[in-house]
Amino acid sequence: MSLDVPTALLERAEAGPVDDAEFVACVRDSLPYAWSVISGVAADLHASGGDFADHEVPPPGEAERGQLLRALASDAIRGGLERHFAVRLAFQNCHRVAAFTPSAVGGERHRAFVSPRGQLLNQSPELRNC
Repeated sequence: MSLDVPTALLERAEAGPVDDAEFVACVRDSLPYAWSVISGVAADLHASGGDFADHEVPPPGEAERGQLLRALASDAIRGGLERHFAVRLAFQNCHRVAAFTPSAVGGERHRAFVSPRGQLLNQSPELRNC
């Protein structure tokens, strides 16, 4: 299961839309490792004043890797995190998370990161099974 959804939040979702703040709080509480990586890379981006920041440290274990995969593979979770942190996220190699400013999306650095070439250049034998 991707998220540990509190009963009250599930009931609200069954009744209609829920707000992003409640959803993001559920993600934060359910996927703490993914939250720490994504919030860290977003903070690095905003602190740098640049248009790109990334996190390249492999997770300490498979449970943490699974959290990143669940967070970034889900359109709803990824979108909620992007709106919350005001960034565009990109993902490579089961652990390399990048954050871009919205204005950098489609720019040279963003296109290079999300390109097939970018993915191939960031491969290594130890990442083949991630």
